[in-house]
Amino acid sequence: MDLKFARVELDVKPKKADLNKIEASIEKEGGVILYFDRENSHKDLLELQDYFEEKGKSFYMSEVKFGLSDNEYMYQVHIIN
Repeated sequence: MDLKFARVELDVKPKKADLNKIEASIEKEGGVILYFDRENSHKDLLELQDYFEEKGKSFYMSEVKFGLSDNEYMYQVHIIN
């Protein structure tokens, strides 16, 4: 599973997500809201969902549009302990 966080600027490549750091953040904070880039495959995000649900976490994912074009979106993910 190779996930990328949402871009901060349009001309910059997205940063890769580290699953261990995400897990540590969830344990520390009790939950997180993450934004993933549109380059991620829906299949990989569903694998992420399965991974956290198997660990007993609540997972909610949605698409967030930020422009009028069809390719101007990102994925918003809520993971709650």
